[in-house]
Amino acid sequence: MNNHPRATAIQESPNGNDVPVAVLVDCDNVPPEILPYALRMAAQFGRVALRRGYGNHATLANRWQEALVRLAFTPHLQYQYASGKNTADIALALDALEAMFDHRAETFCLVTSDSDFAYLCRKLRERGARVCIVGEAKTPEALRNASDQFFEWSPAEADAEAASDSAEKSPAKKEPTTKRKSAKAEQGKEAPKEAVKEPPKESSKSTTKHRPRFVVEAVSLLVSESSEGRVGLGPLGQYLKRTDPAFAPKNYGHSGLLDMVKTYDLLELHKEAGGNWTVGLADVKAG
Repeated sequence: MNNHPRATAIQESPNGNDVPVAVLVDCDNVPPEILPYALRMAAQFGRVALRRGYGNHATLANRWQEALVRLAFTPHLQYQYASGKNTADIALALDALEAMFDHRAETFCLVTSDSDFAYLCRKLRERGARVCIVGEAKTPEALRNASDQFFEWSPAEADAEAASDSAEKSPAKKEPTTKRKSAKAEQGKEAPKEAVKEPPKESSKSTTKHRPRFVVEAVSLLVSESSEGRVGLGPLGQYLKRTDPAFAPKNYGHSGLLDMVKTYDLLELHKEAGGNWTVGLADVKAG
């Protein structure tokens, strides 16, 4: 008799296309800047179905509120019944076990550096669940070794993300539109005939193609666990959508994901025998 039927299901989904993932955050133990990184790591295993943040009133009502709201996490407020007692940890552990038994999640991403969760990790894995930990450099070996995979986050990661965020999202903001409107209004006063003829031609040709850095990072992450060192264009698109539901190649001036990947010097496309496209990291040769 198989007491752990879900272990087989996990093994049969190496790309994690439909595997439900739970991201459970110990808000009392880690900073809110860790959340975007944690979601990117969790998305490679499947669809993030549960997003929950656990903490006391002082934590959730202050620095964590904006991050939880922005990234669509459900806050779980736990009052301390006595000083020095962390009820949030117990709530997180119970919810994780409940989600596993209810089959609402098969992969668990615990965002914490607290070694108290090592036993929870072992129990989840004994039942056939996959467990990954996203924590800081201070994370003890006991917790790292209790998981299937550990992802170390550092404040430098948040700084790099904030810097690239503005550069990557700027193409989606149609700033030139307002400038064109004001320019069009001025031209309309002086030369109305030219203003009617010229803008349509210019707007159709003025689309700039952008190459956001996160696409290369996504490929690098997905191929790291692949023996072939490649990932299908379909799974890549699914991952990008899971990390950012608003992602669309058209926002960056491309007709599709294939057209977008072709513009990257750091990526290499291959057309397989069946006609499907795969992408990997290009070999950078020193000149």
